[in-house]
Amino acid sequence: QKQLAESGGGLVQAGGSLRLSCAASERTFIFSAYTMGWFRQAPGKERELVAAISRSGGSTNLADSVKGRFTISRDNAKKTVYLQMDSLKPEDTAVYYCAADAHVPIITGARGVDYWGKGTLVTVSS
Repeated sequence: QKQLAESGGGLVQAGGSLRLSCAASERTFIFSAYTMGWFRQAPGKERELVAAISRSGGSTNLADSVKGRFTISRDNAKKTVYLQMDSLKPEDTAVYYCAADAHVPIITGARGVDYWGKGTLVTVSS
């Protein structure tokens, strides 16, 4: 059964903004037990970590390529993690995946990820 579901992707012009959401779809999913992250993967490229957030939301990390433009946040009551993307660039075009990891304080890579969403496509046109 699916555990995470992303939404909010779409087509946007360079310089525009999108807000991605990733929600736990099952009532039994203990969302607060997982540190969460956002990865992205462009065609022909490896999946890369974009942003990560601790279980309480008190700590976040962003990839250098998106620092200053993206913000990750979470609402444990809603079992949802967000990725606010501003000043989008064509190189941000990718399928964005959310991930949940019960093993580490904050996600630093794909190793140990317990659950993945199926992805949402973000296309930034020039």
